[in-house]
Amino acid sequence: MTSSPSYSARRPATVLAMSPGTRTAVLSGRILPKLVRVADLDPELLVSDFGDDDPGLGRRLAEAEVLFTSWGCPPLDAGALERMPRLRAVVHAAGSVKHHVTEACWDRGLLVSSAAIANAVPVAEYTLAAILFSNKRVLESAHAYRSARGPIDLLGCYPAVGNYRRTVGLIGASLIGRRVLELLRPFDLRVLVHDPYADPAEIATLGGEACALDELLSRSDVVSLHAPELPGTRRLLDAARLALMPDGATLINTARGSLVDTAALTEELVTRRLHAVLDHTEPEVLPAGSPLFNLPNVLLTPHVAGSLGGELDRLAATAVAELERYAHGLPFRYPVDPARLAYSA
Repeated sequence: MTSSPSYSARRPATVLAMSPGTRTAVLSGRILPKLVRVADLDPELLVSDFGDDDPGLGRRLAEAEVLFTSWGCPPLDAGALERMPRLRAVVHAAGSVKHHVTEACWDRGLLVSSAAIANAVPVAEYTLAAILFSNKRVLESAHAYRSARGPIDLLGCYPAVGNYRRTVGLIGASLIGRRVLELLRPFDLRVLVHDPYADPAEIATLGGEACALDELLSRSDVVSLHAPELPGTRRLLDAARLALMPDGATLINTARGSLVDTAALTEELVTRRLHAVLDHTEPEVLPAGSPLFNLPNVLLTPHVAGSLGGELDRLAATAVAELERYAHGLPFRYPVDPARLAYSA
């Protein structure tokens, strides 16, 4: 009987690279002890500028084999990498690595892991709630009830509400989009999916129906955005495409505000033809005078769909587990593929 290979755990020299506020939020008292057990790490040493000339920092960077990063990590350009000749891996306790992992990292052959799969969970949960509430017209009826301060003719005012046999359109079969597909399985909903890079057969296996973007917009009662922010997706939903959405349809955006023409969407929402749940806008903080703050058919949230509070532990725990795999000589479970970055978040 042959035994499985054994791997001797070691504690690779690791440096934290993120903003001070992120360290406080992400590395809670539950997570930090686990990280210190896995890595040779000074928890008080934090890099927020790779150009910092502090001698102690310079020595630690020169010894670093792993960077443990999160929001606020400065770019890992060629100059930064020169200070880290022993660097072999970047473990990111957040989602996208595009803000700090540069082409120089791939040229060096660095291994990169991301906890994006963990961040997908709360965004998908937010989206599920938004879909179900949107079809039920919860926001609109709550506003009407608050204004009336008395009985409302629900059957007369809301004859077509509900989630039975409604159609949901997901734009983007990303990690989040696929998680939303999973969460929608128990409901009596038809789910359309548009993603030019996804295999239609795989979409069908997940419970969706692949279709063209314009067809998805014209057929869906709720449209939810899960596409990445790329040059080709900027204002993907412009005035012409928003006009394809049926009267009374809802747009949910937990992706990026740049995917939607804000002015065109505002025009549609002011007329009350469409509804919207917006966790991202362009600009990210709308001007104080924007009508979207007060419209009864619009729910604005301040970028809360992603990991917050206790959900940050899931992000950090995922990253610590990746670092532990690295320490045991195992491949990352959630590696970042540079070939996919051109069309992913």
